[in-house]
Amino acid sequence: MLLLGGCAAQKGVSGASGEGPLPPEIVTASDEPEGRRRARIRLELATGYFDQGQTTVALDELKQSLAADPTFADAFNLRGLIYMRLSEPRLAEDSFRRAAALNPRDPNVAHNYGWLLCQQARYTEAEPQFATALGSPVYGGQAKTWMARGLCQMNAARPEDAERSLSRAYELDPGNPVVAYNLANLLYKRGNDERARFYLRRLNNSELANAETLWLGIRVERRLGNRDTAQQLANQLIRRFPQSPEVAALERGAFNE
Repeated sequence: MLLLGGCAAQKGVSGASGEGPLPPEIVTASDEPEGRRRARIRLELATGYFDQGQTTVALDELKQSLAADPTFADAFNLRGLIYMRLSEPRLAEDSFRRAAALNPRDPNVAHNYGWLLCQQARYTEAEPQFATALGSPVYGGQAKTWMARGLCQMNAARPEDAERSLSRAYELDPGNPVVAYNLANLLYKRGNDERARFYLRRLNNSELANAETLWLGIRVERRLGNRDTAQQLANQLIRRFPQSPEVAALERGAFNE
């Protein structure tokens, strides 16, 4: 739509009243080139197969999508995700680079590329990718990118930045257990036990609690001197996850490991 608006402005098309350029016409299905239409249909099929875990079939559909339209950035983006799942980081990076070259401002591409770089410990390179995604005013995945950025900053030994990023992710998505646990764990490591307890209590009182969250809750409550609460969490841990490594750590009293 922005491109159409730019063309109309350059041509100086005016309304009948002479009050200025007419707005661009609304894009409909008939405006889509045939090659892009075929590529989009193949991409939709590939996405469905990818979501079902049929990675090889999804990749084959993507090959046909890109054969129909080699400039389809969304297809390269999904190809990058497929190669990440297949543990092919070089092929995944090539796909994300191609997608970014075709659509430099796509926040989804930037997020995925940033996460790939983070997994390779290329933290400095990942940061501008996350910034690009978060800088998009129409991006609906802000929470997941703040979370990814925070986890990346944790791994890069930048705890203050990580705390800010994970706190922002929690503000946007307070029901995400991954955000809550990692933020609480970071706060515990930084000695901020009261705040760690705040995030853990809500998590451990929900169906999303697991052995890791309960074990962290036990350690936080013990350090705060709340032995009764710690024992309640310990009983729950033993009852629900008797074979877990966390129960083994509890039995040997490894609270400070």
